[in-house]
Amino acid sequence: MSTTSTTTLVQPSTAPIRNSSAPACHNCGANLSHAQEHAVAQDAQQRISELETQVKLLTSKATAAVDKLADYEDELRQLKSTPHRPSGQTSGLPSASDPNVASSQPRRTSTPSGPPPRPSTATAAPGPRTSIHQPLQNRLSSLLTSHRSPSQPPAPASAPLPAHARTPSETELLTALAREQALRAAAEANLSQTNEELEELSAQLFQQANEMVATERRARAKLEERVEVLERSNGEKRKRLEVLESRMGRIERVRALLKEGGANWAVATGGTTAEQSTTLKP
Repeated sequence: MSTTSTTTLVQPSTAPIRNSSAPACHNCGANLSHAQEHAVAQDAQQRISELETQVKLLTSKATAAVDKLADYEDELRQLKSTPHRPSGQTSGLPSASDPNVASSQPRRTSTPSGPPPRPSTATAAPGPRTSIHQPLQNRLSSLLTSHRSPSQPPAPASAPLPAHARTPSETELLTALAREQALRAAAEANLSQTNEELEELSAQLFQQANEMVATERRARAKLEERVEVLERSNGEKRKRLEVLESRMGRIERVRALLKEGGANWAVATGGTTAEQSTTLKP
């Protein structure tokens, strides 16, 4: 803080000249005590810290804006080099030559100065800070002046662009966006049609599978019934065969008995005839 010296003049013969130095207020010039001087210094230091915070915040915003402008320039350069390539991803990004972007950036860079600092201690500190951020401001100003003429005032951000003020790159972006939207609509229509066909085919396949299963079940039931009928007839045939075998056995036994009875009868009849013949001879 600056100090002011006051000189008190008295009679030359009786008292010497006395100099008194004390801190004074910058606004009204009144003398300040040590406590008041300390409070003023703290206030100034607080304002300096606030201004430093604002400068850092605005510097980060300006850096982000410069990076975005550089990215937009690279994208525009790439789009100009490949005009027929679909650019659906970059169509939603604003171009660097858009006056809306150019008009929104100077508003951000015009505020780093902030409120004027106090002339006491705040005037000595901003010197190196402005020298540190000077290259960034120069870069930002060069990028902004390269995309808009100095004589043309920035248009408001909310005002729409006229049709004749659109650049060829913006027209290409709009054309690519319309093409991408048409392709997307066609792809969605094809996808919906394919899904419908797939659902229909799935329903048909399930219906055919159910019909095949029902047919197989009916055929299996018929085969099981036929097998049961054949098994039943086979059992009946087996029983008949057993009956026939038993009857054949009986017939064989009767035949054997008849053979034995015939032989005995022949023997018996042969003996009686021989006896009769012997008795009849003289």
